[in-house]
Amino acid sequence: MSSIRSYIRANGMTSLLEVKDLVIKFALRTGEVTATNGVSFTLEKGERLGLVGESGAGKSVTGFSIINLISKPGYIASGEVNFLGEDLARVSDERIRSIRGNRISMIFQDPMMTLNPVLTIGTQMTETLHQHNPQMSKAEARAIALDKLRKVYIPSPEKRLGQYPHEFSGGMRQRIIIAIALLTDPELIIADEPTTALDVTIQAEIMELLMELCETEDMGLILITHDLAVVAQVTQNIAVMYAGSVVEKGPTAQVVADPQHPYTQGLIAALPQSSGHGERLNQIPGMMPTLKNIPPGCSFNPRCPHVMEVCKQQVPSLRSGKNSNLAACHLYPPEKDNPSAR
Repeated sequence: MSSIRSYIRANGMTSLLEVKDLVIKFALRTGEVTATNGVSFTLEKGERLGLVGESGAGKSVTGFSIINLISKPGYIASGEVNFLGEDLARVSDERIRSIRGNRISMIFQDPMMTLNPVLTIGTQMTETLHQHNPQMSKAEARAIALDKLRKVYIPSPEKRLGQYPHEFSGGMRQRIIIAIALLTDPELIIADEPTTALDVTIQAEIMELLMELCETEDMGLILITHDLAVVAQVTQNIAVMYAGSVVEKGPTAQVVADPQHPYTQGLIAALPQSSGHGERLNQIPGMMPTLKNIPPGCSFNPRCPHVMEVCKQQVPSLRSGKNSNLAACHLYPPEKDNPSAR
């Protein structure tokens, strides 16, 4: 993937998505709090990127901000969200509505909260198509809906169009959510914990389906999850988030095999397969800080086994670790004027 990025930059081509120094704040009655602080990453067409971290790391709010789904009192304070060269953080409400659900689709974690329980699947799918293309005929909308249901391997799609969400299993409902996300042939899909409510077997099926669709449809995918095992199987690149910041990023296989940031090391050590049979599971001591109580310096310093005095005073920038991973950690010397480390 790095070679693809080099080719794109060398030929003056535009990335599918480029998030630059994104800062999201919430204006509360007790004062403003920062939900994300300078988040940056790039996604190429057809690339699969994982956003990983514990609850409260800022993963979901980052995903929502891409299509301006942050509810007040939240807002984008600064930064850029460049989708094919267009900054979505600065466009009009009308423009973002034409992109949201059309060129960029989102898959939410609970299909029963996403689907309308009193409308048939067919009605929900055709209404989605008519929302973005009012001139489309009912016959054409129905044909597209059937095609997308087939793409996600829904059996007897003609019959299923007339059924309601409660008539489907959890895995089938999630497939329908994916089919709805595919209706307008988006260039990017943002999947927010898409398998949380599913059992392990169905999780694997959904992940394999998303991978297959990205390859066959040439779509970009941002997978938001706390599950490193899922990310390791599905994504090509990874960005690990902690307390609203990206603390490590790089190729998924390399980050999982040789993590550089102490937080990433702790996450991987906490995986069940990292402990021996009958042994206690490893865990990272302490808890993720709340938005109102982010510690000075490195936000991970109260939980870090390698904490130094500088960690309590200075916020580390992203810099190369012992491999090509970028890690925001004072264990490694800072880099000067390195655009990829931003």
